[in-house]
Amino acid sequence: MSTWSNRLCALAVLIVWTAFGSIVRADDPGEITDRIQTATEVYQDLINAPDRGVPQKLLDDCHCVAVIPHVVKAAFLVGGRHGKGIVSCKDRDGSWSPPSFVTLTGGSFGFQIGAEATDLVLFVMNEHGARSLLKSEFTLGGDASVAAGPVGRTASGGTDVRLNAEIYAYARAKGLFAGISLEGASLNQDENAIRTFYGEDASPETLLFKHQAPRVPPAADSFQKSLPQ
Repeated sequence: MSTWSNRLCALAVLIVWTAFGSIVRADDPGEITDRIQTATEVYQDLINAPDRGVPQKLLDDCHCVAVIPHVVKAAFLVGGRHGKGIVSCKDRDGSWSPPSFVTLTGGSFGFQIGAEATDLVLFVMNEHGARSLLKSEFTLGGDASVAAGPVGRTASGGTDVRLNAEIYAYARAKGLFAGISLEGASLNQDENAIRTFYGEDASPETLLFKHQAPRVPPAADSFQKSLPQ
C-alpha cells in the first residue's frame, strides 16, 4: 500500500473515531441518567406529534419500546453509526419493565464525507422480537423483521395496518419524525450501563421480562410512566 493510501486510511479512522469518541467512552451514572431523560423526551415528542404521530393500534399492541437518542452516523471512505439507548418491555398486565440499556451499531461503505445525528424510536410488536433483544448481537432485519413505522394516528390506505413486521422504526431529523428502515443495524445489551445505573449486576432478562431491579431510580420511573398505558 502506498504512503498516500496509508495516510488516507489513517485520516478516515481519525475522523470516524472523533465522531464516535464521546459515545464509546465509559459511562458514569450522571451520563446514564441524562440518557434516560433524553430518551423520555424523544419518546414524548414522537407520540405528541400533532399530525404525524404513531398509530394508536401500534401503541396499544407493542411489546417493547426502545429509544436511542443521538445516533451518530459518520463516514469518510469507511462509515458507521453508533448510539446508546434504553428499552422497556410490557408484561401481560400492561405494566412496563425497568429500563435495560442497549447500544446500536451499523456500518456502511462508500466514498462519503459527512456526519449526522438522529433520534430513533423502535416499537417491538411480538414475543419473538422481544426475546430477540436478549441476543448478544441482535440484527434488525435478520433476527427480526423491521419496517419503517407507519405515520398518522389512524394508519389507512396503503399503510401496513395489520402491523405484520416485528419491529417498526421511527427517526427524527430536523425536528420531524418519519418512518425509517434500519436493515442490518445491530442492537446489543449494554451490560456496563446496567451495572453502573442499578449499582449491581442485573441481567437484561431479569429487567425486561421479570420486571425486577435492585432499585428503580426516579429517571427510570419517569420513562416507564411515559410509555403507553
